[in-house]
Amino acid sequence: MRPTPLTRTAPARLGVLAGAAALVGVPLAAGPAAAYTTGTVSVVQDRLAPTGMTAGTASTASLTLHASRCFTAKTVGVGVRDAAGTNLDFPGSASNVRICPGGATVTTGARTLPAGSYTQFGFWQDTAGGWHNLPARTLTVADAAPSTPAAPAVPAPAQGKALTWAEEFSGPIAWGSKWTGDRSSAYRYGNHNPDDNKLDWLAPSAVTVSGGVATFTATPSAHTLENGKQAWDTGLLTTEYSQDGFQVRTGDYIEARVELPSGTGAWPALWTWKDGNNEIDSFEYHPDNPNLLELSNRIRSGLNYHTDANAIAPDRWVTVGTYYGADSVDWYVNGTKVFSDGTGVGANWSAYPILNLSLSAGQYHPAASGSAPIAFSADYLRVYR
Repeated sequence: MRPTPLTRTAPARLGVLAGAAALVGVPLAAGPAAAYTTGTVSVVQDRLAPTGMTAGTASTASLTLHASRCFTAKTVGVGVRDAAGTNLDFPGSASNVRICPGGATVTTGARTLPAGSYTQFGFWQDTAGGWHNLPARTLTVADAAPSTPAAPAVPAPAQGKALTWAEEFSGPIAWGSKWTGDRSSAYRYGNHNPDDNKLDWLAPSAVTVSGGVATFTATPSAHTLENGKQAWDTGLLTTEYSQDGFQVRTGDYIEARVELPSGTGAWPALWTWKDGNNEIDSFEYHPDNPNLLELSNRIRSGLNYHTDANAIAPDRWVTVGTYYGADSVDWYVNGTKVFSDGTGVGANWSAYPILNLSLSAGQYHPAASGSAPIAFSADYLRVYR
C-alpha cells in the first residue's frame, strides 16, 4: 500500500508543480491523452477503467499508459479518493513495471465502494521513491438496484388466480397504512374482549418482525379485565381501520404459513370479521388438542375438526388456506383440500382478514397462566383473486 497524501514527499494535489514535475490536467474523455512529464520522460495515461461502478459490486481497475522512452516504474496503480480525501485505492498495484513508447497495461485487484462520487486517477512511483499522480476524473458509484423478489408460485388451490395482496413480513409492520394492531370491531371494548373467553389485551408492540417472520408474543399484562381476570398483552393484525382497508371477498383464496404454538392457553387463528359477523375461520388452534385445527364457517354454518398428526403439532410449521366460494368454503392444509362446507359465503360477501394470537380464559381450553411468554409465528399471508 503506497503512502497517503499526508505522508508523501511530493504533493498529491492535482495541477500543482512539484520541483521539475508538472501534473497536466487534461480530461480523459476528450482531447489529447493525459500526460505527466518529469525530466526527460513524458508519461501519458491512455486509458483508465472503470468509468463507473455499482455499490456493493466488486470491480477491478485497469490503467494503460506509455512513455516517451523506456523506463521502469517501481509501482503503478489506480488511486481513489472520497470527498474527504480518504485513500481508497484499488488493491494490488503492480511492481517494477517496464513502461515504453509501445505502452503498458496494469490491472489491479477488486474492491467495492459505497454509492457516491470519487476522484480516480492513475499513479506511478519512480525508483527514488517519488509518487506521481496522473490527471484525475470523477468516478461515480451508483446505488445498487433494489432486488425484486420473485413472485411466489401460485399454489394449486389458487390456479387461475393472481396474487392480489400479500404480507411477506420482509420489513417492519406497516401500522396505520396496511395494518391495525390496537383495536378490532370484533372485540367488545376495542382492544379487549372478555365476553369471548379471551384474556387478550391488544398491543402492537407484541408483534415483531425478524428474518422474514412475524412473531406474536403474549405476556402477562398490567391490565385487569372487567371480569376481574388478569389480561395478557398480545398481538393482532387486522386491515380494519387501516388506510388500505383491504378486504377479502367471494372467490378469493387466502393462504398463510404459520408455526403453531406450544404454550398452554395459546389460541392462534386466521379469520375474518366485518359488521358484527362475516366470520370465516381459516383455522383456530389449541395446544391441548395438539393435532387438531378447527375450521369454521360462522356465516352459513359449517364446521370441521381436522386432525392430522403428521402435519399439525406444536412448534411445527403448517400452511393453511381457504377458498371463499359463494356456495362452498374450502379449506386446505399443506396444499391438500381437507374440508368443503357446501354452504359458502354468498355472492357478495367481503370482510377484513385477521391474524392473531389470543389467550384462552379457561372455559373450553386450559387458561394461560404463569409468567412465561407465549409465542406464535407467521411466515407470510397471501390473497389470490
